[in-house]
Amino acid sequence: MRTIIGPAAIAFAMTVSGCQSASEHAAEVHKAQDAGSKITVGKVQREIRVGMSGSDVVEVLGAPNMVTTDDKRRETWVYDKISTETVHSSSSGGVNALILGGGLIGAGLLGGGGGAGYQSGAGATSTSQRTLTVIVKFDENNLVRDFAYRSSSF
Repeated sequence: MRTIIGPAAIAFAMTVSGCQSASEHAAEVHKAQDAGSKITVGKVQREIRVGMSGSDVVEVLGAPNMVTTDDKRRETWVYDKISTETVHSSSSGGVNALILGGGLIGAGLLGGGGGAGYQSGAGATSTSQRTLTVIVKFDENNLVRDFAYRSSSF
């Protein structure tokens, strides 16, 4: 019996997925949120000044949540902001290999194949709340006479 083995064909494919840690995902989320325009302690400290007009305050902080007047009919604006932030991050990666081979033996076909794989994953979730209360008091000419703020995070 005569045996002929044809050229063997081997194909090898490997895929490696890039992995990113949960803390790296969380940092990206915070970076994206900080890019938006929102009321922060820093914004109040940098941009609100005694003597500003009400329209200037609205331009910086937006419309107040509440407006009250005192016994001298002077307005007080209250900005009360509460935010809940939930960050979920996950990543996965793996390596997969596929090996194929084959040949001709006599009048028959020899087939072969094999595969291996490894998968991995990581994830994290975090929830936090922040509050910011800003109080802006106006004088008789509707100019800022005083302002205060309080911030908490938990």
